[in-house]
Amino acid sequence: MKGRPSKKESPFEPGLIPAPSGLLEWRDARHFDRWKDLPCVLCGRPTPMRSHSEEPVHKACAESWIAANPVEARLGRFASDVKPKPKSEGQGDDHA
Repeated sequence: MKGRPSKKESPFEPGLIPAPSGLLEWRDARHFDRWKDLPCVLCGRPTPMRSHSEEPVHKACAESWIAANPVEARLGRFASDVKPKPKSEGQGDDHA
């Protein structure tokens, strides 16, 4: 029977921190908690989104926070996912 996992995975490794006007790349499914919405740590509205350290936060709120706090953002509170290396040359993110 499938359901909520009984053992919670540990937080996953963050990647690069975007520039203040940049966007976070959160493609990993672990950013989304399909079981429970929690109040965003920045705006207080419910969100299923989670940061790498499991903070409940809207992606847009995190991007706005990075833009408003560029010095503190360098400490890595919010970061993009680590991008996997292409399996072989010519296999990148480009789609025809």
